[in-house]
Amino acid sequence: MKSNFNDKQIQILEVAEILFAEKGFDGTSIRNIAKLAKINIAMVSYYFGSKERLLESLIVYRTSDLKNQLENIVQEELEPIDKINKLIELYINRINSNRGIYRILHFEFTSKKREQNLQAFSELKKGNLKSLESIIEEGQKKGIFRKDVIIPLITPTILGTFFHFHMNKPFFENLLNLKTEDLYNNYIKTNLTKHIQQTIKALLIYES
Repeated sequence: MKSNFNDKQIQILEVAEILFAEKGFDGTSIRNIAKLAKINIAMVSYYFGSKERLLESLIVYRTSDLKNQLENIVQEELEPIDKINKLIELYINRINSNRGIYRILHFEFTSKKREQNLQAFSELKKGNLKSLESIIEEGQKKGIFRKDVIIPLITPTILGTFFHFHMNKPFFENLLNLKTEDLYNNYIKTNLTKHIQQTIKALLIYES
C-alpha cells in the first residue's frame, strides 16, 4: 500500500484518527468523519473505499517510517544492548508522540476478524519483530544475551509497561508529583524509558 498521500487524504486521515481515538472504530461512522472534515461522504469512499481501508491507510500513514528507523538501528555499529536501548527509546518516543494511532492499535485489535482484515497492521508487527530478532540473535551469537529469551514477548513487555503507566495517568501524576504535561512527558522520556531499558536488559543478559 502506498504511503504517499495527498493533502485531502491526509486531512481525512487526521480527522479519522481523532474520532477513532475518541469514539473507537465501531463508534465512528464515515458520516462522522466527513462531517468533521467538512467534506462530502462520497469523497471519503472515493479515496479509501471502506472504513477498514481507511484505518489501514491511517496505520500506513503514521507508521511507514518506523520500519526504516528500526532497520537503521539494526545496521548501526553498536553493541547489541545499545541497539536494544535505542529501539526501546524509539518505541516509547513514537508512541508518546502519536498517542492517537497507538491508542487505536492497542485497544481496537482484540478482535481476530478485524486484525485479519488489516494486513498493514500485521505486516508492521512482523517487520518490527524481525528487527528485534536480528538484534537479539546478534547478542546471542556474541554470547552476551541469554539463549532462552522468548523474543516475541519482549515487545509486549515494552509496550505493556508504557500503556499501563499511561492508562493510569492521573494516579501516576499525583503519585510522582507530575503537575504539568511537560513534567509528565519528560518523566516518560527519562525515568520510564530507563526503567523499561533496565527491565529488558535484565531479561536478556546473563546474571554475572
